[in-house]
Amino acid sequence: MKQDHLIIFDTTLRDGEQSPGASMTREEKVRIARQLERMRVDVIEAGFPAASNGDFESVKAVADAIKDSTVCGLARALERDIQRAGEALRGARSARIHTFIATSAIHMEKKLRMSPDQVIEQAVKAVKWARQYTDNVEFSPEDAGRSDPDFLCRVLEAVIDAGAGTLNIPDTVGYSMPGQFGELIRDLRNRIPNADKAVFSVHCHNDLGLAVANSLAAVLNGARQVECTINGLGERAGNAALEEVVMAVRTRQDVFGCETRIDATQIMPASRLVSGITGFAVQPNKAIVGANAFAHESGIHQDGVLKHRETYEIMRAEDVGWSANKMVLGKHSGRNAFRTRLTELGIELGSEEALNAAFARFKELADKKHDIFDEDLQALVSDEAAANTLELFKLVSLKVCSETGEIPSARVVIAENGLEKDGSAIGSGPVDAAFRALESIVNSGAELQLYSVNNITTGTDAQGEVTVRLSKGGRIVNGQGSDTDIVVASAKAYLHALNKLHSKLERAHPQV
Repeated sequence: MKQDHLIIFDTTLRDGEQSPGASMTREEKVRIARQLERMRVDVIEAGFPAASNGDFESVKAVADAIKDSTVCGLARALERDIQRAGEALRGARSARIHTFIATSAIHMEKKLRMSPDQVIEQAVKAVKWARQYTDNVEFSPEDAGRSDPDFLCRVLEAVIDAGAGTLNIPDTVGYSMPGQFGELIRDLRNRIPNADKAVFSVHCHNDLGLAVANSLAAVLNGARQVECTINGLGERAGNAALEEVVMAVRTRQDVFGCETRIDATQIMPASRLVSGITGFAVQPNKAIVGANAFAHESGIHQDGVLKHRETYEIMRAEDVGWSANKMVLGKHSGRNAFRTRLTELGIELGSEEALNAAFARFKELADKKHDIFDEDLQALVSDEAAANTLELFKLVSLKVCSETGEIPSARVVIAENGLEKDGSAIGSGPVDAAFRALESIVNSGAELQLYSVNNITTGTDAQGEVTVRLSKGGRIVNGQGSDTDIVVASAKAYLHALNKLHSKLERAHPQV
């Protein structure tokens, strides 16, 4: 019996980016979109074109770059929003416009200040406007979980008649329970007369830790699209995690009457890429992509797995992309081996010049550590991309003194717009001293909100990957840096965050 197709709609680039500090550059969005395309994601929601010129350009860049996935832009039920989305998606081989309007009583009264009839009229207009740009239109009734079911049926019937091919039911505030949410999807499909003309979709938030459970309950009740993000990234507690939805459906085919077209071996590369770009580390016990997801500590478990893997493992680590290919590069590896491995990892550098620069950095790293693993290469390329986004500040040199019984001190030299400047400071530790030395030069006034360190690979010569989160004037940015010296990695991450902060300020206030 042929299984139904479950459409995977990834919103990492749109809803995932709404996590504080998770903002991405246009180039970073394109890199993630290409990885999602390699993973065979059906629909990539690239952003909200009307939100800003930067978002418009990012959606346009993704639309121009992606060939095998549908590229989607979000728009409020406003003509100017939909026009902006249509323009951004013009270069897409396959485009979708996703429009939405709130349907709960509290939202209609307090936020929209519109009557129910006015909301239905506006929703229908929005779908018709979107149909001028593409036949592929999705409609979402915002805050559907708290909307009156009778009114929800009226709105959805009307937008299907207007030409919406996908109806997305969001649990906007993560309030639903799986049984309740599944029943809502079943009732809507049964009660709406023209329901068979549209695909039912769900978009669940994780405020109560139930986003994946609610999404799967909806699938069991006939939903055939799930909106999700890599690593469950998203505002507040995040969204349904793509990797968990995909592997649940794949592993329990006896329960779900559908299958996805996802290439699951690309899940780990996607997880690492998103984590590296956003600076949001994946917790070790995270399902599917956490470092401990396939680790067995208990002696009983270890014995069982050694005798027969299925005793304690319901999936194979290789199936979701945990390195089956352990090709290790080193200082004697040539340029061709380096290029070949990057290609196998799906890393595209764009030009010979970029390849040469990355290879030079690879050789530098190979002098510091004996073996270069895939994770090192991903970090190296991320570092290279970070350096090329906007280099107002660049690290030239760093000297740190830390001795038992003495106050740590740091002296740093940076290039600001090509002009070298130096600063010195003491601190409670070597990293604190380095940050204070940097601030003595740049005097940014930014507040340090987060400092985290992760080892990229194992071993004492492993690279450390540092994430620094800075805030200023309501703006929050993450900076990343990697190096075998953790203090150098910290300084790189701090400067990367300062460069991003400056870039954001410059875009918002051209006079800065």
